Amino acid sequence: MDNEMTLTFVAISENESLARMAITSFVAQLDPTIDELSEFKTIVSEAVSNAIIHGYDEDGKGIVTVHAVRDGDVISVAVKDNGKGIFDVKRAMEPLFTSKAEMERSGMGFTIMESFADDLQVESEPNVGTVVTFSKKFYSVKMPQIS
Repeated sequence: MDNEMTLTFVAISENESLARMAITSFVAQLDPTIDELSEFKTIVSEAVSNAIIHGYDEDGKGIVTVHAVRDGDVISVAVKDNGKGIFDVKRAMEPLFTSKAEMERSGMGFTIMESFADDLQVESEPNVGTVVTFSKKFYSVKMPQIS
């Protein structure tokens, strides 16, 4: 492990941007491409939004924790909530499945996360909470030295 961070915040929608900004700063150490950074921020955004919206029903009382570890050129992140949990993880990860159709949710969050991450794991227990863990390898865009 080369570096590590933990961010804990109240589960309100405004804090999703806080999580994105914190992870952007953390990932910047690897000098990522714009696309890599955008994809990684999207994964974090989806995972945090799921925790707030689905885990806690946006009640403003729960806590979300984002824990990131950098090991070489790989960053691994765990987004954890102690909310409602997911009763059927396999079904929840199916494209277009949503438990919040009345909110016009697209049901593509996990699909998007899977497409941008090198690895994605979802562990959940009903009435206990959910942990979404993902990792991505970054390829530096360091500029050549001009002499």
